[in-house]
Amino acid sequence: MSLTIPDVMTAPRFLGNGKIDYIEKPVPIPGPGQLLLQVKANALCGSERGQFYNGSEATPGHEAAGIVVAAGTNTKTDVGTHGVVFLMDFCGQCRSCKRGYTNQCLSKRADYGFSHDGGYGSYMVVNENVFFAVDAALPLTEATILLDIMGTGGHAIRRAQLVHGDIESILIAGAGPIGLAVLAMAKLLLGKELPVFIMDFTPYRLELAQKMGAIPIHLGETTLEAGLAAAGLDRIDAAFDTSGRTTAREAALHALNHRGVLVCIGHGEQLNLQVSSDLIATERAVLGSEYFPFSELEANHRLMGEHLPYLSQIITHRFGPQSMQEAFELFFKGDTGKVVIEQ
Repeated sequence: MSLTIPDVMTAPRFLGNGKIDYIEKPVPIPGPGQLLLQVKANALCGSERGQFYNGSEATPGHEAAGIVVAAGTNTKTDVGTHGVVFLMDFCGQCRSCKRGYTNQCLSKRADYGFSHDGGYGSYMVVNENVFFAVDAALPLTEATILLDIMGTGGHAIRRAQLVHGDIESILIAGAGPIGLAVLAMAKLLLGKELPVFIMDFTPYRLELAQKMGAIPIHLGETTLEAGLAAAGLDRIDAAFDTSGRTTAREAALHALNHRGVLVCIGHGEQLNLQVSSDLIATERAVLGSEYFPFSELEANHRLMGEHLPYLSQIITHRFGPQSMQEAFELFFKGDTGKVVIEQ
C-alpha cells in the first residue's frame, strides 16, 4: 500500500494557563522497530489537567487510535492496520514485563503524550510493541474506549477480584470518565444486575451514570449512608475511588463490608485509616490500580465487539482538532462524559 505522507503537520502546543495554540512540526520518521500512525482520534483525560494549566514540551495525547501509514525496519505490522496505542512503552525484559505486568515495567522507555509526542498531533511515531491492532470495522473514535475506559476500568475490577471473589455490590467515588469506566466494566465483567452505586456532585455525570445502570448518589442532596439505605443496603463489598480525594476514599473505606476491598485509582490525596478496626478486624483490603497490562487489550477487544452500543454512551462530545481549546474548557467544567478529538 502506497500512501502520501506530508513532511510537516499541524500540532497543538499546550502553553499553560489553559491556553492552546498550533504550530507546524515535522512528521516523524519511524526508525527500526517503530510505526508511524496517522492519528484519527484521541480522547481527553483528566491526567492532562497539568499539561493544560502548566504547559507541556511534548505534544499531549495518550489515548490515541489511528492507522499505520509507515513502518520502520524489523517490524511485522502491515501499513493500513488500524489500532490503538498503549500509553507505556514497556521494555519487555524486566521482572514485571516477563510476568505480564507491563503497566509496572521497571525500565519504561516512554509515556506517550507525556515524555514523547502523543496523539493530538496528526501523526505520531511509536515502538511497535505498544501498538494493538483492532478490527478495521471498529470506528476509531470508539476504539479509544479500549484504553483508559475499558483498560483502566477493567483492570481495577480485576484487581478487586484478586482479594474478593464474591463481590455482590459496588460503590464508585467520582462519576467522571474513569468512574463511568469502572461502572461499565463492572456491569460487563460482574453482571448487569449487580448494584453499582456512584457518588458525585455533578448532575450531568450522575444522570449519565444512571442511564448506564448505576444507582446515583448526589452528595449535594444526600449522604452516602442515606443513598445506600434507600436501596436497602448499609455496606458494600467493593469500592473504587476515582476522585483522588481523601474524604471520598475514607467514606468508601468505612462503607465496606467485612472482607471488603477499596481500590484506589485516582491519584491525589492521602488515605487515613485505623489499621486494627479498618483492616485487621474486618479483613478489608486496600489496593492500588495503575492503568492496565497490555495483555488485557485482547479480551477487552472481544468484549467491546459484543457491547459496543452500551460502551459508546461514555463518549458524549466530539471535536475537530482546531477546537481543542473549546474541548478542554468544556471537559474540565465537568459537564461531559468522555470527550474525543477526531482528525
